[in-house]
Amino acid sequence: MHPEPPKPVALVTGGSRGIGRAIVGGLAQEGWQVYFCSQTADSADSASRELAETFPETIKGRACDVGQQREVDDLVAWVGSEAGRIDCLVNNAGIGHFGPVDEISGEAWRQLIRTNLNGSFYATRAVTPWMKSQGSGWIINIASLAGKNPFAGGAAYNASKFGLVGLSEASMLDLRPFGIRVAAILPGSVQTEFSHPKPGASDDWKLAPEDVARTVLDLLHHGSRSLPSLVEIRPSNPPTK
Repeated sequence: MHPEPPKPVALVTGGSRGIGRAIVGGLAQEGWQVYFCSQTADSADSASRELAETFPETIKGRACDVGQQREVDDLVAWVGSEAGRIDCLVNNAGIGHFGPVDEISGEAWRQLIRTNLNGSFYATRAVTPWMKSQGSGWIINIASLAGKNPFAGGAAYNASKFGLVGLSEASMLDLRPFGIRVAAILPGSVQTEFSHPKPGASDDWKLAPEDVARTVLDLLHHGSRSLPSLVEIRPSNPPTK
């Protein structure tokens, strides 16, 4: 009998809840060894215990502030030392601060950019040597339709997601000669902690986190000859105004 091939290895940032949690579970369901990070050790440990009930010995999590390059480098080194390879990075960690441009504090701006944009750069930079040595890999950035469509009150958030789309597209051009495929997923409204429905209103029309996870898996199954580098997904039946 031939030994089973090793599981492919994924790293998901912001994987303890919402879209990230759905991506972690979806990858594990399809046979991946999944590592994830969360902002705090408590959230990482709690999510790891809950996920282990369904996927024992398949998922591991730890704390990491993705806005700190040293912490991201340590995270990637941990995954590489444990698994020996990194086949997929999903840059999902993100936060939101909203309000008129003249009312957003400098601290709120810096916090949002360091998490949503700097964190994705640090993780991309850290996994690239692993993927180059393998001659293959996927980097998938969870951006937003807000990365193409500005809206009032979104100056900081729009800037971070516009930047992430630019980072993703330029990284794709840099890395595809090495067998590394880079794509950005741009979801519309998703039922997560970012959602704030009006009292009495339903948000059932919004995308579910699992819809975004399904798109990640679709990319990973995509044939090698073509590369969908920007994927927009929207609710199919939003409420009419």
